[in-house]
Amino acid sequence: MANEQAIQAELQEKFPYFSEKINVSGDRRIWAEVEPANFFEAFDYIVKKMDFPVLCIITGLDSGDNLELIYHLSRRDGTMLNLKTFIPKANPVHKTVMVDYFPGAELYERELVDLLGMRIEGLPEGNRYPLPDDWPEGQYPLRKDWTADILDKLDKQPEEK
Repeated sequence: MANEQAIQAELQEKFPYFSEKINVSGDRRIWAEVEPANFFEAFDYIVKKMDFPVLCIITGLDSGDNLELIYHLSRRDGTMLNLKTFIPKANPVHKTVMVDYFPGAELYERELVDLLGMRIEGLPEGNRYPLPDDWPEGQYPLRKDWTADILDKLDKQPEEK
């Protein structure tokens, strides 16, 4: 685990706000948490300077008052750095990583929009994903406070002729 500890030490030295926010959970597995205001500074350094050129996936979770975003980044040797940030649910806005870093992040970011109600600044207009185009606006099925009642109401509405 010397490699993981070297990564941890480098991040803590470069960014003091990581001092208590990095955990090596096992061989080639690192977890780091960063405030939204510092996210892109750290993300840019990790991707470009620390050689984490692969975005495996973005995980979005509802953690109560916040939406938790985890960017799972990888080196070619399989070392994973999971960079986590919390976005206030009251104003769930985050900048895209698709344009400047990972063009393949588009589908992951569209999932965050459709399923959690994130607003991703810089994400180009496009089709909804993964929900159907006629899914009701403002309904985010991965939020803890969401219920399927809205779908029952839609099913009971008479069809327009």
